[in-house]
Amino acid sequence: MSALARHLRELIAQEGPLTLERFMGLALGHPTMGYYITRDPFGVEGDFTTAPEISQMFGELIGLWAAETWVAMGAPPRIRLVELGPGRGTLMQDALRAASVVPAFAQAIDVHLVETSPVLAQAQKATLGRLAIPVTWHGGIETIPPGPAIVIANEFFDALPVRHYVNQAGAWRERLVGLDQGNRFTFGVSREAETSIKAQAPEGAVIEIGAVGQRIMSALAGRLVAQGGAALIIDYGYTQTSIGETLQALRGHRFVDPLDQPGEADLTTHVDFAALGRAARAAGAGVHGPITQGVLLTGLGILDRARALTRRADAAQEGQIEAALARLISAQAGIVVGGGVVDGMGQLFKAICVTAPGMATPAGFEHRQS
Repeated sequence: MSALARHLRELIAQEGPLTLERFMGLALGHPTMGYYITRDPFGVEGDFTTAPEISQMFGELIGLWAAETWVAMGAPPRIRLVELGPGRGTLMQDALRAASVVPAFAQAIDVHLVETSPVLAQAQKATLGRLAIPVTWHGGIETIPPGPAIVIANEFFDALPVRHYVNQAGAWRERLVGLDQGNRFTFGVSREAETSIKAQAPEGAVIEIGAVGQRIMSALAGRLVAQGGAALIIDYGYTQTSIGETLQALRGHRFVDPLDQPGEADLTTHVDFAALGRAARAAGAGVHGPITQGVLLTGLGILDRARALTRRADAAQEGQIEAALARLISAQAGIVVGGGVVDGMGQLFKAICVTAPGMATPAGFEHRQS
């Protein structure tokens, strides 16, 4: 039994069952024992792989998107380039290399990384340590200095805790995590009904609400409205709020029980892009999308970038580029990558752009898929 599992059992014994939101928050972000606090979870040796680790093309296109967005903002002399949940720093490294083709943009930016994990912050410092551009780390968006900002959030919102409500006996009740007779973690529900939820659904149906993510989006959108800029959010998720829950746990690239060994597996949910859009609009921001990742990357020129890379590649490298391209933009299941079989990210992953009022449609969002 892990130290965090013992801690959570003791907490439940003392205080009673925990909300799923609190259980997830502690499993992922406990200040000394949380999943993201204690490890680098990325890559083949970790638990999952994100788009920047699949191919340099992803980060490069994001960097060019940021430079084009800066121009569309009127090329302010100073701009905060912010990344939420920057992983190992790979995306930012690739983005800055590509954006250097616009020297005025490179001179205007200072980089701000929002990261709560000391392990990942060290990895980011190793990746970005030789940059001439200043880099500052933050525990949250509230400490980023004022001024216009371009914000990138790739696979950030999916890792935020959510609340679940279960329709039981005609009332919505919050899902809790308690202990069964064998002292194992188990789901239950609150005795108290949540009267603010008016949705109609069958008995046993679940509603998933990302209240933490919506609060972050509201604060972020409020900043963009007041100070200018844009935020690009890319994640796996769905475009319309609906009944159902999507909680999953990954360990060693395999799905596991979300309640088994908390702190040892990645807990995530699919992002409700409609809810994020509502939070941003309520703060006065413009919202573009959602569109699929495949549509976004194709619109930003990933096919041309792949062709340029293959012209300088040997046969083995060309195969790797083609496999990475397929994984990033395809909706196809069963793509062979690195000796394994994975599903394409092109359809499952979505993107929205949140902007200050009055900004033109951002690059990549000009054409929505049907």
